[in-house]
Amino acid sequence: MARARTPVVAGWFSEDREDGADGKGGGGFRLLGTRCTACASVFFPREDRFCRNPACGSSELAEVPLSRRGRVWSYTDGRYRPPAPYVSDPGRAWEPYTLVAVELAAERMIVLGQAAPGVTVADLAVGMEVEVVPGVLGEDDEHIWTTWNWRPVAELRG
Repeated sequence: MARARTPVVAGWFSEDREDGADGKGGGGFRLLGTRCTACASVFFPREDRFCRNPACGSSELAEVPLSRRGRVWSYTDGRYRPPAPYVSDPGRAWEPYTLVAVELAAERMIVLGQAAPGVTVADLAVGMEVEVVPGVLGEDDEHIWTTWNWRPVAELRG
């Protein structure tokens, strides 16, 4: 039986994995946010009920794809298994991971995410250009739990 690709959080990213012939494409994997139609504030994670801008009282928000690329604002690594309520299999060896805070210039916001597999803190630098790519957070018998990762753009050309 094939396992279903299931987003960890529905509506936070597109599932379209295809790019255009030029590699930039109009589609492709994208984070999805919302933009207030009154004040133009952009939110991620998305907001679907009301504008979080305290100076705006609007409740009209539209889904928008966010920039695919940004610059590393900060990064760190997770070298130990977090305590409860974090969910993990204690019988499985802990594998360190890298977290990246990325500044999306067009949206003027910082988005946190895990680095793509194989990318460590040694591969990153503040100001480095990165791109959002599809990722897998975990798997079970029925699902492949999908998410987003950040990958250095130089890695795409290498």
